[in-house]
Amino acid sequence: MKQLAGKVALVTGGSRGIGAAIATRLAHEGADVAITYRQAAQQADEVLLRIKSAGVRGIAIPADSGDVAALTNAVDWCATELGRLDILVNNAGVFPSGPFEDVTLEELDRTMAVHAKAAFVAAQAAAKHMTEGGRIINIGSSLAERVPYAGVTLYAMSKSALIGLTKGLARDLGPRGITANLVHPGSTDTDMNPANGAAAADEIPFIALGRYGTPEDVARWVVAFADPAAGWITGQVLGVDGGFGLR
Repeated sequence: MKQLAGKVALVTGGSRGIGAAIATRLAHEGADVAITYRQAAQQADEVLLRIKSAGVRGIAIPADSGDVAALTNAVDWCATELGRLDILVNNAGVFPSGPFEDVTLEELDRTMAVHAKAAFVAAQAAAKHMTEGGRIINIGSSLAERVPYAGVTLYAMSKSALIGLTKGLARDLGPRGITANLVHPGSTDTDMNPANGAAAADEIPFIALGRYGTPEDVARWVVAFADPAAGWITGQVLGVDGGFGLR
């Protein structure tokens, strides 16, 4: 029997990149999977096909993670359509970059809404549906703890908020047998930050292994936290980053 058979998972921002890899791997481990997406409907449909090809149920829900009502409705819809909710992966993200002095209030509000507020709101909504054995897994960034180059102050700040959120959730939900953990990916080859992109030459020198990771590198550790065998691991922060900016 697959390790997640009978479980239901929701992955926010699951239409591409790391989110798509997580959704696909969860499905291959036996979970029914819902994903949210903002605009990439065609990509969401492609991920949905991969989910269903694993022999499990899947749904794609249009929802902007920056919209509290839409996100809450997506969580509730997942639990209703698939019958339960066991695993929440807060993955949806944006990547603002550029001079600190040029950051606008609109960009600040949008980034904090998608990374910090959305993760809080989704966790709060999901916890209402979860029973013992529930899993909340937040996707952060290695830049939350190590910032070796300029231009990512807002991104680093927004992702660092997930550290406190994860530890707080672990404490608050621990008595119910629900765990909360955080995965910090490093430079990962996605359309947001491709391994052959303009930023790669600047990032690779900071990576001990000398290369970008793949979305699957991250997905396998998310699934590890989702595994029933990980029931005594909570409040932890795991760097999946190739040794990014080692201290």
